[in-house]
Amino acid sequence: MRGGGAVAATMVFLQFLFWALMLPSCFGGNVTYDHRGLVIGGKRRVLVSGSMHYMRSTPQMWPDLIQKSKDGGLDVIQTFVFWNLHEPVRGQYDFEGRKDLVKFVKLAGEAGLFVHLRIGPYACAEWNYGGFPLWLHFIPGIVFRTDNEPFKAEMRRFTAKIVNMMKQENLYASQGGPIILSQIENEYGNIDSAYGESAKTYISWAAAMATSLDTGVPWVMCQQSDAPNPIINTCNGFYCDQFTPNSNNKPKMWTENWSGWFSSFGDPVPYRPVEDIAFSTARFYQLGGMFLNYYMYHGGTNFGRTSGGPFITTSYDYDAPIDEYGLLRQPKWGHLKDVHKAIKLCEGALVATDPETTSLGSNLEATVYKTESGVCAAFLANVDSQSEATVNFNGNSYHLPAWSVSILPDCKTVVLNTAKINSLATISEFVHQSSIDDSTATDTFLSGWSWIHEPIGISTDSSFMKLGLLEQINTTADQSDYLWYSLSIETKGDEPFMQDGSQTVLHVDSLGHALYVFLNKELAGSAKGRNSEPKVSVDVPISLIHGRNKIDLLSLTVGLQNYGAYFDKKGAGVTGPVQLKGLRNGSTVDLSSQQWTYQIGLRGEELALSSGTSSLWVSQPTLPKDQPLVWYKTTFDAPTGISPVALDFSGMGKGQAWINGQSIGRYWPKYTAPDSGCTDSCNYRGSFSPSKSIMFPVRGCKQVKTS
Repeated sequence: MRGGGAVAATMVFLQFLFWALMLPSCFGGNVTYDHRGLVIGGKRRVLVSGSMHYMRSTPQMWPDLIQKSKDGGLDVIQTFVFWNLHEPVRGQYDFEGRKDLVKFVKLAGEAGLFVHLRIGPYACAEWNYGGFPLWLHFIPGIVFRTDNEPFKAEMRRFTAKIVNMMKQENLYASQGGPIILSQIENEYGNIDSAYGESAKTYISWAAAMATSLDTGVPWVMCQQSDAPNPIINTCNGFYCDQFTPNSNNKPKMWTENWSGWFSSFGDPVPYRPVEDIAFSTARFYQLGGMFLNYYMYHGGTNFGRTSGGPFITTSYDYDAPIDEYGLLRQPKWGHLKDVHKAIKLCEGALVATDPETTSLGSNLEATVYKTESGVCAAFLANVDSQSEATVNFNGNSYHLPAWSVSILPDCKTVVLNTAKINSLATISEFVHQSSIDDSTATDTFLSGWSWIHEPIGISTDSSFMKLGLLEQINTTADQSDYLWYSLSIETKGDEPFMQDGSQTVLHVDSLGHALYVFLNKELAGSAKGRNSEPKVSVDVPISLIHGRNKIDLLSLTVGLQNYGAYFDKKGAGVTGPVQLKGLRNGSTVDLSSQQWTYQIGLRGEELALSSGTSSLWVSQPTLPKDQPLVWYKTTFDAPTGISPVALDFSGMGKGQAWINGQSIGRYWPKYTAPDSGCTDSCNYRGSFSPSKSIMFPVRGCKQVKTS
């Protein structure tokens, strides 16, 4: 289930079928390029690629996902390599389970597909901290993504680690393996002006460092117009048909054609119509493109605490052709498959010559690829967002819907128009299954649950005291979403705010992302930010008592910043001021500089309650509801069969979930998108943006396509 922009669709996949395919004996030797494309084993190719991040699905799913990608007409699987996933502690590596990069690359090769390995090591990708490990932040003198020696030393070491792993397994095409491309850095050109002159020297260094690793395959830099030779600069975006590489010797490549968009807690879920994706794809190949990658082709799930943002949901479905659960999204998958077939019918002409484009009228174009031997392919485009048209081309008449491209592999016959869908639309729905047969047997249902109340405030021996308010990320090193700020204040009864029984106001400013305020162990108020504005400011009316009063602030992060110049400097947590306001004499008491007590994480995290094995779990006739800070546990039998399984968290607040001790991500189904802006139609014509086509799944607003 997908709850209101908040995700919730975390899932457990029980079993998938494995294909036992033979690894091709050779993928073709060294990979080179010229202005008309990649040359693999001496053969120039038109390539279609799709992003699929191995860690955002399970190893059991990989063979099926890869096969569905191949069946959809892909030649290449593209994936990021997330540094913080593989080196959570400096010098300690993890490539097991969902992190088994070698296995994933080999499976793609066994299916007969190439691989584009985006090492980065900065990834963005709505991944926590952009893929950087948090320990990197604490290296003395380090500045990320610039001409900084401590950073470059660590970046070189990790990049070489990944390259050498691939070499040891003979996975580069130059060794007979499937990897035909690598990427260094990512979208740096979008923000490099913030780093001044050091950005230029850094990019030159990164290019030289990458090529020195001698992979035998080309390296790319996306969104980097000054990428030095021999690095290929590439395009990312919803449209890249007008993109031109920075050298006449480099091919026109599109590393990210965004098939949809990511979703954030509290925001609507974006939807990109397939007619528009097909239009952008055909336009790219029409105007000289030779390599296109869909981001994402399968988005998957942000398991654990891996989502970034902040506020990126656990679901990374991305409205991709293969959905979060590994099911085909129709008609998106099928229509793009038809587009790929049509493009491949033109490949002989596309690889042999340059295109020639002529005008057929206002917003109407014909592009022809024709060789001296008579091989011919043509594209007829209507880029008007409103009006359809009829054009004459080569003595024949052709009808062109608005915002569409017709593909003619023989310069005569239209095999596909991007606005005309032949694939049937399908809607996948989960069937709710109760954990008991009799859904009315409430007592029986509750007896299957046990729970533990998380202590409010400081409860561990690892707590510590500091004067003033500490920034959260530097304090926790992202070992937990949670940081307690605790303060005791004494009131004698003669303070201005204690007279006549009136309330005062506790004011708290925080860099975000969410905050819970407790007074004397009772929840007094809360606040939350959002992706566009993570900061929190809250005024909580409180009634202090005579004597000792305890103020406990629980600050939460919801994924760390993953994009922007100096994104690693973005803070979180209560940085103040924290004040008592609205006093009878008009004064304000600032509590910010007092001595606060801190606790990193929750008591339940320290006790590893997520394993489910603690003796502290209790069961009682009444299940605690609408109470803060409660751990819940139950057991259930997984449904039979091989279909995907999802847990429905409707009715829950905010939290994290584990199955058999494995974290499946954050949930926050109550943080839904507002009704405002919800529309009942989505017209594919015209330039797309994430706000153009949106869905509100929990609110009941149904998205409908119009033709």
